[in-house]
Amino acid sequence: MATLTNETLLLQQKRDKYVARGVSNGNKSLAAKGEGALLFDQDGRRFVDFAGAIGTMNVGHSHPKVVEALKKQAEAFVHPGFNVMMYASYIELAEKLCNLTPGSFDKKAIFLNSGAEAVENAVKIARKYTGRQAVVTFNRGFHGRTNLAMSMTSKVKPYKFGFGPFAPEVYQAPYPYSYQRPKDMLEDAYEDFIIEQFQDFFTSQVAPETVACVVMEPVQGEGGFIIPSKRFVQFVASFCKENGIVFVADEIQTGFARTGKYFAIEHFEVIPDLITVSKSLGAGVPISGVVGRAEMLDASNPGELGGTYAGSPLGCVAALAVLEIIESEKLNERAEHIGKTIEQAAKRWQEHYESIGDIRRLGAMAAIEFVKDSQSKLPDKEMAAKIAAYANEHGLLLLTAGIKGNIVRFLSPLVITDEQLNEGLEIIEQALESI
Repeated sequence: MATLTNETLLLQQKRDKYVARGVSNGNKSLAAKGEGALLFDQDGRRFVDFAGAIGTMNVGHSHPKVVEALKKQAEAFVHPGFNVMMYASYIELAEKLCNLTPGSFDKKAIFLNSGAEAVENAVKIARKYTGRQAVVTFNRGFHGRTNLAMSMTSKVKPYKFGFGPFAPEVYQAPYPYSYQRPKDMLEDAYEDFIIEQFQDFFTSQVAPETVACVVMEPVQGEGGFIIPSKRFVQFVASFCKENGIVFVADEIQTGFARTGKYFAIEHFEVIPDLITVSKSLGAGVPISGVVGRAEMLDASNPGELGGTYAGSPLGCVAALAVLEIIESEKLNERAEHIGKTIEQAAKRWQEHYESIGDIRRLGAMAAIEFVKDSQSKLPDKEMAAKIAAYANEHGLLLLTAGIKGNIVRFLSPLVITDEQLNEGLEIIEQALESI
């Protein structure tokens, strides 16, 4: 590893002095250049990126098509404000996403800035449409850091502790976690049990006729890359339909080829009423959106939805480039190849290390759960943290996840080469050997 320059050391000191302590840094390097699945710091060190800015860089860093689109847009105009003067890219992106998202019904879209904004606006839309107030999310779910989104989020530390009071009328339903099911319970019986719990929830916690929407991550992200069964997701969707509840798929981390399809909900053969999107939609440029049934988005009056920077031209042109890249470079197919490669490596490691409990993935959305041992399945947060720390010290950007912090997650750009992917996996293998 290269020696840190005086400039880097000075900037690190300034970071500690001037940047809020509440902002975390898993890696203290300073980025200088990004290209595909690689990042370079200002001291010349090279990193293979398995973090992707927390699932934001599916098309990679500084993809030429995205860069060109941004340059062209910035030279024309940066931001007139869509509610002041419209621009074509917003309308074109709305059309593309309305045609791309599941469902043959009429759809409309609204664009915003962040994932949390998308979630909050989905709730606003559902409340306005139904005339109801209650919101249902799920245990271990993550939906953002603003007040309502934070209220909808499950993990207390670091996201909620000390930041209350929280928004009222938010309830968290059970979500399946097959690996951690009771030892004496078979998988089919566990599915029955979880579905029964979900039904009981609407008796013991909140009446369905008061619920505006159920917001579900088709694969839980921050919660640990937990993948529910198709049967459970379909049951939730049918329950919503029967009770006049808006079903919202939160695709902020799962969307845009991460799971091998444009949207993870497609794996479950379910058509949601609304879909929230962000992260990899903009390839690093802030943009988010809500896409869904036209009658739901039209329930709000002009001026009731939006924001100053909502759906900026830079975000819209970046998103249009992203959609072109996903199609032209066949990133849905690439995601499955990446995920399979990670899974095969993890299964080899599992034969040698009892601390590797569960290996799970949907497309390239892959994770390893670290445990004390295979019998107890007690979470081993320390092991996951050590693996991530070793990786970050040896040229691999790697993140952990999970309510108990014992999950190592894989979010590499989908344009990663096989050589880069294997290089990153070798670093993890070295970490396992050394620890």
